Amino acid sequence: MTEYTIDERGIRDDLVVVVGSDSFGSGSEELGKNLMKTYLYSMTEADVKPHTMIFINNGVLLTVEGSPVLEHLQALAGSGVTIYTCGACLNYHGLEAKLAVGEVTNMYSVVELMNSSGNVIKL
Repeated sequence: MTEYTIDERGIRDDLVVVVGSDSFGSGSEELGKNLMKTYLYSMTEADVKPHTMIFINNGVLLTVEGSPVLEHLQALAGSGVTIYTCGACLNYHGLEAKLAVGEVTNMYSVVELMNSSGNVIKL
């Protein structure tokens, strides 16, 4: 069993959340977008937060200007959660100049982060 620590900010050092969509779950797209917004807000209120969040594919739509969850992601970043967004994905969507929270990353770093993490949650 992997041991982990939770720092004074509530950041769990071995937890990475990978967000691959702007919607949570499958089925109704409208419901999925509402669920994602509620999930991210709830994470801002949680006692324990992930060390890192990685946004890939359509998940990058959440980290750019105009995102309906931008304030939640900014709050998470402000509380110590590291936010990374896939640069190739931003480029694909033509959004490289619109990143509004966190930093751009590449697949090499994504692989490193996921492989070195004790726990990865994929949304």
